[in-house]
Amino acid sequence: MLTLTHRYRIYPNATQQQILVEWMEICRGAFNYALREIKDWCDSRKCLIDRCSLEKEYILPPDLKFPNEIQQLNNLPRAKKEFPKLGKVPSQVLQQVIKQLHRGWEYFLHRGFGFPRFKKYGHFKSLLFPQFKENPVTNLHIKLPKIGAIPINLHRPIPTGFVVKQVRILRKADIWYVSISLQCDVSIPDRTPHGHAIGVDVGLEKFLATSDGVLVKPPKFFKQLLA
Repeated sequence: MLTLTHRYRIYPNATQQQILVEWMEICRGAFNYALREIKDWCDSRKCLIDRCSLEKEYILPPDLKFPNEIQQLNNLPRAKKEFPKLGKVPSQVLQQVIKQLHRGWEYFLHRGFGFPRFKKYGHFKSLLFPQFKENPVTNLHIKLPKIGAIPINLHRPIPTGFVVKQVRILRKADIWYVSISLQCDVSIPDRTPHGHAIGVDVGLEKFLATSDGVLVKPPKFFKQLLA
């Protein structure tokens, strides 16, 4: 499988820009809400065994399970009933927000530092559309769910044989971009070693030495210029 990513400039109109910005803020709220659940669960496990702090942590049941990715994804339909604004964003885009949070969480567990941080206003600047039933890109537009066609500057044509895997909308200042992930189902054979392989070592007394016994003296360009 060969994967490529192309970035293009897009030109949403005022209404489309307003929708995209609103979606980003809704996704930011969903990200922070899910992160708050994780943080509260972690903080509730830090208190002493015989007492809990009433000022710093919530008192959560000891048998409460960690809010993992599957649990938070399954809670999205119920959350949409409680927070109707979530229904404005495509379901798959919201799901990617939760998945993004847990990728950061797993990275934190692997490294031991870098706990995921809450997103401030305006700091959530991308939306990921993970799949499409048909190619959303034409020579002039890209078609997104619940938004419609957005003009695109397709300065680089999509290669033949590649299909659109996913689309990420990016906002940088007042400029909008789209990163399109393309995939082609081809097998790339490994390169077969050929020729005569040698080892090269760089040192101080000798500029370099090869496994074939070739020794090269230091060139000493500076001393040659002074002479």
